[in-house]
Amino acid sequence: MLRVLSFGIAVFFASFAQAESLRAELPEDMLVATEEADLSRFLWTNRLVIVFAESDADPRFIEQIELLAERPDDLAERDVKIVLDSDPALKSALRTQYRPRGFMLMLVGKDGQVYLRKPLPWNVREISRSIDKLPLRQQEVRDRRLGTN
Repeated sequence: MLRVLSFGIAVFFASFAQAESLRAELPEDMLVATEEADLSRFLWTNRLVIVFAESDADPRFIEQIELLAERPDDLAERDVKIVLDSDPALKSALRTQYRPRGFMLMLVGKDGQVYLRKPLPWNVREISRSIDKLPLRQQEVRDRRLGTN
């Protein structure tokens, strides 16, 4: 019994360490601390990708961080900031507002509207396609083409 318990503890800490090292792979200027994630601060300047989980050891949470770390430039091009909230005990304002159950991926537009809620990890390509369908993003692309930015 003691071996099983110590193995479980070792796996937990290994998963925690993996999640922490993955967070380090995300560009620092793209990450927003959970306690600093006041939505009004980002209105009309940034879109938010918010990843909720019950723990850093959640395999979906780890997979989502890996997927986001693969193509951060695509997210930066779309003015995305990333919020990682994996500690329900903190009862963050975002967690209180959106009430996630387990793992949840959210996309919040520059206008503060929630455009996407997913119970499974999504890759950057899927997230980017969702962003590119938003009217404000389409206007940004048109403005860039015309040189009026």
